[in-house]
Amino acid sequence: MFILLTFILISALAIYRAYINTKDVTLKRIKVMSNDKGPHMNLRILQISDMHLENISITPEEIHEKLKNETIDLIALTGDYLDRKKTLTKLPAYLEVFQKLDPKYGIYAVFGNHDYVLKNTSFDKLEKILNKYGCKTLRNEHEMITMNGHTVNLIGIDDYGTGNSDLEKSYQGLSASDYNLVLTHDPNIVLDLDQQHFDYLLSGHFHNGQIHWPKPFHLAKMGKLARQKIVQGLHHMYEKPFYISEGLGQTGINIRVGSRPEITIHEVGITKAEASGNAAS
Repeated sequence: MFILLTFILISALAIYRAYINTKDVTLKRIKVMSNDKGPHMNLRILQISDMHLENISITPEEIHEKLKNETIDLIALTGDYLDRKKTLTKLPAYLEVFQKLDPKYGIYAVFGNHDYVLKNTSFDKLEKILNKYGCKTLRNEHEMITMNGHTVNLIGIDDYGTGNSDLEKSYQGLSASDYNLVLTHDPNIVLDLDQQHFDYLLSGHFHNGQIHWPKPFHLAKMGKLARQKIVQGLHHMYEKPFYISEGLGQTGINIRVGSRPEITIHEVGITKAEASGNAAS
């Protein structure tokens, strides 16, 4: 009996510690500079990924407190907001915070596999809420922003894992010589971008395993990148950088082991030649 009680106590403490980890939100700063010579413009991007509002341990007010003194040019929301229609009521409070941060070039959003668990009118409502609070949703489409008279393409590729991505549509009409910033949820799409030009890609999806102990073996079923142990942080493919966020919320159960929720600020250096569409791909 003593051994059983000791085991139960240790297990309870471990689960509680794993829950506390979900409140330990890391503010990461990633700097990606162009290798091209010439004058640079810096684009500061706030990335929020995998909010999973059913299991999130940071309040909108806490997010605002962390970010209120940051200068933000662009907010990128890279999918998995929620997967239950009853949770839709929680989303506006977080979107209001993103609006308060007043990003110079706006807020852009793509969808993830959990968002597509919602069906028909519920999914439509999710998109309408995002749009209502100033988020431009990109579903295999692109938007151009102007920085000091120069153009940067924001390319939103829909979720790869659910079969909703369409590269041809996403890139339609774009030149390989432009600066292309890709927003997507599932980073596995990067393996299919050998014929498409990107300069930087932002994604999420893996949560760094969420339970990364001793290793995130359960991620192996989530694609080639996971099997290559590429599940978080900054990496390169075709000599171009891409980033995988650990995400802000949790899925399944609200715990983390060996991983932490994150908010990410990317400082991206873009040469004026690239942004003008004059650089070689």
